[in-house]
Amino acid sequence: MSKKMWGGRFATETDALAAGFHSSISFDSRLYRVDIMGSMAHAKMLGAAGIISEADNRAIIAGLQGILDDIEAGKVEFNEHDEDIHMNIERLLTERIGEAGKRLHTGRSRNDQVALDVRMFLKDSCNSTDALLRELIDALCEISEDNLNTIMPAYTHLQKAQPTTLAHHMMAYAQMFYRDVLRFANAKLAADMMPLGSGALCATTFPLNRDMVASELGFSALTPNSMDAVADRDCVLDYIYACAVCAMHLSRLSEEIVLWSTGEFGFIRLSDAYSTGSSIMPQKKNPDMAELIRGKTGRVYGDLMALLTALKGLPLAYNKDMQEDKEALFDAHDTVSACLPVMTGMLKTADWRKDNMTKAAGLGFTNATDAADYLAKKGMPFRDAHEVVGKLVLYCEQSGKAIDALTLEDLQSLSPMFEEDVFDSISLEACVQRRAVFGGPNPKSVQKHIAIMKECLRK
Repeated sequence: MSKKMWGGRFATETDALAAGFHSSISFDSRLYRVDIMGSMAHAKMLGAAGIISEADNRAIIAGLQGILDDIEAGKVEFNEHDEDIHMNIERLLTERIGEAGKRLHTGRSRNDQVALDVRMFLKDSCNSTDALLRELIDALCEISEDNLNTIMPAYTHLQKAQPTTLAHHMMAYAQMFYRDVLRFANAKLAADMMPLGSGALCATTFPLNRDMVASELGFSALTPNSMDAVADRDCVLDYIYACAVCAMHLSRLSEEIVLWSTGEFGFIRLSDAYSTGSSIMPQKKNPDMAELIRGKTGRVYGDLMALLTALKGLPLAYNKDMQEDKEALFDAHDTVSACLPVMTGMLKTADWRKDNMTKAAGLGFTNATDAADYLAKKGMPFRDAHEVVGKLVLYCEQSGKAIDALTLEDLQSLSPMFEEDVFDSISLEACVQRRAVFGGPNPKSVQKHIAIMKECLRK
């Protein structure tokens, strides 16, 4: 006879190799707190509904609290024989309080129990990830406020394109990460439906008060279909997808930090606290934290693809394949939760090389568009102005000069529409100041963006 808690119809024990393969306690043990809180709410409801006695209800809740205290004190060692966190806790409870512990699982299946635990974990994870994102966005806003007038080149195709400011550049990332905040908020909303009461797949014959359990656990709604409730992992996918997009944003910023910290760019000097050296080359100061963040993005993508693939062929309702959700979820959560504060600290302690940025913006003809705009404002069709300035750039390349280093005579040799005031239009400062539409690099426009972002962060 099997000694498993579900072993009544089994004549022999599970093969040792199969038991280890089947067990999830090695990773789902981290769900102990949400599992116990869910069981407490379930027991309280069973007592209130008269399904179990009040004495059993009190014994179960006291026993669960004792188990929780002992786990957090490091006094509990989980047993692989009991497969998962749910069975481990139920076994401990029965050993401690006797018959009453066997009544806890009344009207409940591990299928709806694990669905509950995952949703509770997701809601907490969305909150913690949200907090880390807000700290990063706040750091980006602070850097931007200090660099409203720090001119640097903006790039397309990694070629210098137009002058911008460090503030404008950093606020682009702030906007990206705020979209991540919204994605995690949506993931939390998707998780905020209470599945307990769905049973294995077709609910239960016991008169459960699902609304009471939802209220006890802070859920705003109930899952409306018991089969979907135990088979659904969309909320897990939503969370991992949010992690994957966030990791992608972190990776893009990391790539720029890696580039900017090179001698060729020289835009940023990372703190020693966020850099490492070489075992052979004594001069090296490597941006390893940025490189690791960039590298870890791949594993978060893998977590998303692994779960999508595991779910794609599953018929309703529960299948054991769905046990694969947790390692992907935990890894995505842990990876992004590790990367976010490292990025925040790396940025807050960095030394921004403002002179190098401004010098780089003066190279590469980043004011060429402004020269074309100047001619267009004088009445020349923009496409003709584009051609004139293109020839002007070619002339500058051949003569080794910058556009704003040319004389008025040089400029007028290509178009008589150039006048003395052109130099007020094509200086780097003017190029930035004149881009005053909301969303542009003009310092006042960026200040408005920062103010809006700070208001969003207060919500």
